[in-house]
Amino acid sequence: MAVVTLRRWLPALAFLSATGRAVAAPPGVGAAVGDNPTAIALSGFFVLATLAITVWATRRLRGPADFYAAGGNVGAMENGLAITGDTISGAIFLGLAALVYSDGFDGLITAASVLIGWPLILFLVAERLRNLGQYTLGDVLSVRLRPGALRSLAAGTTLAITACYLVAQLVGAGRLIALLFPDLGYSPAVLLVGALVLLCVALGGMLAATWVQILKGMLLLGGASAVAFLVLTEFGFDANALFAAATAAHPRHDAIMAPAGIAADPVSALSIGLSLVFGTIGLPHLLIRFFSVRNVREARKSAFWATSFVGYFCGLSVIIGFGAIALVQSDPHSLAVPGVLPAGNALAALRLADAVGGPMLLGVIAAGAAVAVLGVASGLLLAGASALGHDLYAGLFARLRPIGLHEIGVTRAGAVVLGVAAIVLSLALPGIDVALLVELAFALAASASFPVLLLAMHWRGLTTRGALLGGGAGLAAAVVLTILGPAVWVRLLGFAQPVFPWASPTLLSMPLGFAGCWIGSALDRSEAGIAESMAFDSQYIRAQTGIGAEGVQAG
Repeated sequence: MAVVTLRRWLPALAFLSATGRAVAAPPGVGAAVGDNPTAIALSGFFVLATLAITVWATRRLRGPADFYAAGGNVGAMENGLAITGDTISGAIFLGLAALVYSDGFDGLITAASVLIGWPLILFLVAERLRNLGQYTLGDVLSVRLRPGALRSLAAGTTLAITACYLVAQLVGAGRLIALLFPDLGYSPAVLLVGALVLLCVALGGMLAATWVQILKGMLLLGGASAVAFLVLTEFGFDANALFAAATAAHPRHDAIMAPAGIAADPVSALSIGLSLVFGTIGLPHLLIRFFSVRNVREARKSAFWATSFVGYFCGLSVIIGFGAIALVQSDPHSLAVPGVLPAGNALAALRLADAVGGPMLLGVIAAGAAVAVLGVASGLLLAGASALGHDLYAGLFARLRPIGLHEIGVTRAGAVVLGVAAIVLSLALPGIDVALLVELAFALAASASFPVLLLAMHWRGLTTRGALLGGGAGLAAAVVLTILGPAVWVRLLGFAQPVFPWASPTLLSMPLGFAGCWIGSALDRSEAGIAESMAFDSQYIRAQTGIGAEGVQAG
C-alpha cells in the first residue's frame, strides 16, 4: 500500500497512470472536450504554428551552432520560458493539481520538490555549463578529461534517458489525447504528435524547438493563471477562505492540511525526492538549453527566469488543486464516488476550468494539456540526436574536423531513427507502465549524469577513469535496482516480494555513482590522470570567466 501511495507522489506518475485507466472510462469531460470548439481550434492553431515555426527556423540554419544552440542568440527570458515549457509536461500540468486535489498537503510537498532543482541549477551548473560547453554535455566533460571516452559516456547516458522519457511522453500523449478527443484515438494521436516532433527537430533544430516551447509555455502559464484567478475571485482573494472551503468539502476534512501518504514510507519518499531534485539537474534536454544563450550572464538570468516561472506555476497548481476540492467536490454531479472524479482525479483541473470559466476556459486548458507534450518531446529528441551527431559522429569518429552541415545531416538522420523507434515502441506497447519509464529516466539522470557533471565542474581530483566508473556504476545500479524493485519484480514479473524494497533506486544508485567517481579517480595514478587533475585550474578559470570559450559557438 505504501508503494502504491508513493508512486502517486511523482507528479508525472499520478497523471499518466490516471489517464491510462481513464481511457476506457465512461464519457465525462473527455466527451465535452471532444466537442469543444475552443479546444479544437487552439489545438489546430498550435499544430499549424509548429509547422510554421519549423519552416521559419529551417530557413535560418547556417551551421551547427544554429542547429544545436539556435546560434546562441536566444534571450534570457525567452530561454527561461522555453526551459519552463520543457519542465511542464502534460503530466506536470494536470498531475500537480490532481495530487493537491486528492492528497492536499502532500501535493504541496510534491510541488516544492519539482521546484527545488532549479535554484540548484542556477547556483551549481548554469554559468559553468555555458562557459565550458558548446552544444552537448559531452563538450563539458571533454574540456579536461579524455574526449573519446567521455563523449561515449555522455552519449550513452543521454540516449538511455532520452529513450525512457521520450517513449513515456508519446504513450502519455496518446492516452491523454484519446481521452480528451475520443474521436481521434490512441494510435492516430501518437502518430500525429510523433510526426510533428520529428519535423520540428529534424528540420528546425534548437531554434524551432525553442519557439515551440515558448509558445507552449505561454499557453500553459496563461491558462493556469486564468483558472487560478477565477478561483480566487470566488473567495474574495482570501486564501484562508479557500482552504476552509476545501477542508469542509474534502472527505478527509482537516486531515488534508497535514502530511499523510508520503510519510507511510519515508525512505521511498526520500528516494523519489532525490530523483526529482537531482534528476532535474541531470536531464540533458534541460541542460542543453543553456548553450542557446549569448553569454554566461544570460545563462544565469535564464535559470532565474526558469526558476521564477516554474515556481509561479507550482503556486498556481496549489490554488487550482484546492479550488477543485472546494468547487468541484461540493458538486455531487461531478463525483463518481466521494472524492473521486469520473475518468480519474487527473481531470481535476479540467473540471475546475469548466466550473469557473465554462466551455471556453475548459477548451484552453484541454488544448494546453494536449499540446504540452510537443515541446518536451522535441527537447528530448534533440538531445538524443545531438548525442548521436555531435558527440559520437563529429566528436568521436570524425574527431571534430570541420564537417559543418554534413554533421547536421547525420544529426537529422539520428533524429529520424530515434523518433521513428520511439513512435513504433509507443504504438506497439500502448499499455506499457509509463510511470516506470518516468521513474527510470529521472533515476538515470540523478545517478549517472548528475554525479559526473557536478564533479567534472567542481572537483579537481576527477579523472577519466573515475568518471567512467562512476557514470557506469550509477547507470547500471539504477537499471538493476529498478528491475529488482516493486514496479518490475512484483507487478511485471509476478514475484511475491521485491528484492529491492524501495519505490525508487536513487537513494542508493546516486551515492554509488559518486562513490565510483571517487574510487576510480583515487586509484588512478597514471600520467594521464595526473595531467587531468592538473588541468582543473585552467578549466576553473574558463568556467568562472569565460576566457578560452570565445567563439565556442561560431561552429
